[in-house]
Amino acid sequence: MARRGVGTWLREGVWEIPLRRYLALLVTAGLIAGLVVGVRLAIHDDRSCAPGVARPEDSDECVGVATTAFDFGHPQLRDTVRAIARENARLKPGSYVTVAVMLPYTATAAANLADIHHELQGSYLAQYQANHDSNGESPAIRLVLANPGATSQYWQKMVAQLARMTGGADRLRAVAGVGQSTDNNKKAVKELTRLGIPVVGSSITADDLANGPSGKDPYPGLARVSPTNTDEARALASFAKVGAGRALLVYDRPGDPYTRTLQTSFAALIKDSPYEPQPFTPPADRSREGTTANTFRQITNLICDTSRSTDTILFAGRHTQLRQFINALGGRGCQDRKFTVLTGDEGSYLTGEKDLDRDALRHNLSVRYTALAHPDAWLKDSPKTGGSAAEAQTLTRLLKSAEKSPVGPIGQVALQDGQLIIGYDAMRLAVHGIREAVPAGRSVPTLADVGLQWPQVKGSLRVDGASGWICLDVHGNPYDKAVPIVELRPEGGSRFVTIAWPQGKPPSKECLPPS
Repeated sequence: MARRGVGTWLREGVWEIPLRRYLALLVTAGLIAGLVVGVRLAIHDDRSCAPGVARPEDSDECVGVATTAFDFGHPQLRDTVRAIARENARLKPGSYVTVAVMLPYTATAAANLADIHHELQGSYLAQYQANHDSNGESPAIRLVLANPGATSQYWQKMVAQLARMTGGADRLRAVAGVGQSTDNNKKAVKELTRLGIPVVGSSITADDLANGPSGKDPYPGLARVSPTNTDEARALASFAKVGAGRALLVYDRPGDPYTRTLQTSFAALIKDSPYEPQPFTPPADRSREGTTANTFRQITNLICDTSRSTDTILFAGRHTQLRQFINALGGRGCQDRKFTVLTGDEGSYLTGEKDLDRDALRHNLSVRYTALAHPDAWLKDSPKTGGSAAEAQTLTRLLKSAEKSPVGPIGQVALQDGQLIIGYDAMRLAVHGIREAVPAGRSVPTLADVGLQWPQVKGSLRVDGASGWICLDVHGNPYDKAVPIVELRPEGGSRFVTIAWPQGKPPSKECLPPS
């Protein structure tokens, strides 16, 4: 009995009691660790939105690069992003390269969202065409959605993600879109091209978001589908025959890249005007109303004070301020005088703008703007060079097929603002550059080689876009690109007026930029 008591004591003292204590300590530690993790999760909520997309600590915007069917909280984008996701899922691993469509998907202004939706639709249609209607050309094209934020505030996070996607299975080979010509987008394009990532701008028109012609290329690897503000102003001048004694300039001060270069271009057209330009100062976020309407009411009084020979107003501003200005002109005291407002492509935002006073357009006031594209531009009596109805008809057939599966649906379609057309053409240019850069015996180009293709996009190697011929100079800028002149209609929408040309006439059939 004594021996058994000693054995029991030894067993319990040496093993069982300490072991129970250790186990209790481990369970307690686990409970504490779980509690700490739980508290941390409660304090720091999950910031992810979707694969590749998250909310920064200081914002509720979902920014980054979406690789799945994520609509950024906007139901109107849902059909299009689902169509893109279906097409991406069809692609075999290793058969594709990736193109990112960079747009401010978390924008909230209705006009901006409409543009984003339409441009994304055009990008998808070009992707589908490239993968299904190109006689088996490779590589296939996968699309992802890159969001720098509503005002591109988070461009650095987005660019860092895109840079990581140039390797591995993603094989990112270009970024298309960009959105408006803003300071943040300039920074994003600057960094993307510094990293060697080719960029194809769709609707950017600012002269300082372009390469050349000074000989310096601050954005190596940048190509653009749309003319610069200077080229748009030249086309507008060749159409309207703007005279210094008949025109007054109204401009955004301090401006952004788009409005500043448009102001400079307009000022050069009327440098001998007897009237000093009239400035207005909008909010930093030019999609907001601010108090600019008060300034425009005062400016309209000054316009009525001009001589009766003054009949043209050149407007260098964004679409929100353009709408406010038109509304103010509708209540001007000199409604017996006829005025024409001429502006840049921001006028296209107003084709479906609900807050525009369309009665203003019925009282001796017309508003004409340089569109990036228009569905009626090539329907009849079109020039023999510079573009063709055939390419516009190809897009029309694609749109028809997108009304149902397997191509669509892609949501409600609208062409009058030109954004679907220009998004389609930008993606086609990106595909062209990617496939022309594929080395013999290979199926995928190197990243560096894609951006080297832009200077050769001319002559027989041009891209026949639905918006017109895309012939690039050595700096990646379109040469003598067709510029539709469009007029807002009082009953809604817009009316195509004519095609104007930066060089005063269509390009030659060779479409080779001069030295």
